[in-house]
Amino acid sequence: MPLHIVRNDITKMKVDAIVNAANPSLLGGGGVDGAIHRAAGPALLAECRALGGCETGSAKLTGAGDLPCRYVIHAVGPVWAGGGQGEDALLASCYRAALELARTHDCETVAFPLISSGLYGYPKDQALRVAVDAISGFVLAHDITVYLVVFDKKAFQISGKLFSDIAACIDDSYAEAHSQDLAERRRLFNAPHPAPQKGSGRPKGLFRRPRREESPSFREEEAPAWHRAEADFSCGQLPCSSDALSLQEAIDRIDESFSEMLLRKIDESGMTDAACYKKANIDRKLFSKIRSDRLYKPSKPTAIAFAIALELSLEETKDLLMKAGFALSPSSKFDIIIRYFIERKNYNIFEINEALFAFDQSLLGA
Repeated sequence: MPLHIVRNDITKMKVDAIVNAANPSLLGGGGVDGAIHRAAGPALLAECRALGGCETGSAKLTGAGDLPCRYVIHAVGPVWAGGGQGEDALLASCYRAALELARTHDCETVAFPLISSGLYGYPKDQALRVAVDAISGFVLAHDITVYLVVFDKKAFQISGKLFSDIAACIDDSYAEAHSQDLAERRRLFNAPHPAPQKGSGRPKGLFRRPRREESPSFREEEAPAWHRAEADFSCGQLPCSSDALSLQEAIDRIDESFSEMLLRKIDESGMTDAACYKKANIDRKLFSKIRSDRLYKPSKPTAIAFAIALELSLEETKDLLMKAGFALSPSSKFDIIIRYFIERKNYNIFEINEALFAFDQSLLGA
């Protein structure tokens, strides 16, 4: 059921069916069409001749010849004519027709090119939007895995405004993170450090934790970060009295796990399990592993995929990530993109994956 965006040669995809961006004659042509016919050999052309062509917006199925798949589905997309001739509807129709053919022939996996975005002149960002909308609607309703195959980055393009907005957000976050880091380092460097007492054996100039009696005006909140961390560790976060818990007792009191929190959130949302994992672009088998193993440790993209599916706030997303041992960092391009969409309450995982792919980041889901 997931939708994957991958960079590959569609003629090498080992799936049940690949989709050919065909012309109405089905007799081969340039671009993806020509590449598929060359890789499949003469048997494919012979089958296509017997079909008698195909209308724009429709699709027909043949065997695969020498290709490493079972079927080739020939989908005829529209030629771009400025957008006022029903091109969007025709393009969406050929995706749906191809998917229905794959489903009726028991295909569990199918690979698409970005139809009409080459020789037919469809603007790539608009062709991508139609493709993702049509495919995502289908995979949410059916158990089928779809690959949107991009040969190179020239064949893939999100909207210019979205790209520039995310790029600006990344630049701002990097600048802010660098500024905060620089300020902290300057503060630590300039922080006063009492001189070591005579005979302490501590080399001159090295940091040591100042005694309160040496600094009557010392306040904990004014301490440098290294001091606060040491204080928390020694006297705050871990018990340091004779009543301290044993290691086993501490482990026995372990907090709610990622799996437990996820299942609780699903119940609270009123969603079914299937609706959640499909919306998260997650395979059913992976979800079964998470459900059956209380201590399951997901990857970061998988954890975030569920946060997106559940439409969690930024703070709730951080809490769920923490259960899996992860955090969001202002120094990570992947994390900044995720934060960009959550802050704008855009929980369309397929749209988020388009942006992640455009910036060469890992995609969400299985």
